[in-house]
Amino acid sequence: MRRYEVRRSLLSLRSTLVLTLAVLTGIGAGVLSRMAGAPGAQCVLYAAGAFGLAVPFFDRLVAAPGDDDSQSSS
Repeated sequence: MRRYEVRRSLLSLRSTLVLTLAVLTGIGAGVLSRMAGAPGAQCVLYAAGAFGLAVPFFDRLVAAPGDDDSQSSS
């Protein structure tokens, strides 16, 4: 019987969440632009642009563990 080592995940949970939300945003932008009647290549560009803007947005929105920027009253 073999013993399997527990391997660390390739991405952290936070990174996975940020990338998943950004991909869904890009897909949504592409689908909405296609439904509006834009050509296919233009829809891909809209989706890529939305993805590119969504990554830093969701990166700031999803707080890192232990990253509390709120001011405490001392």
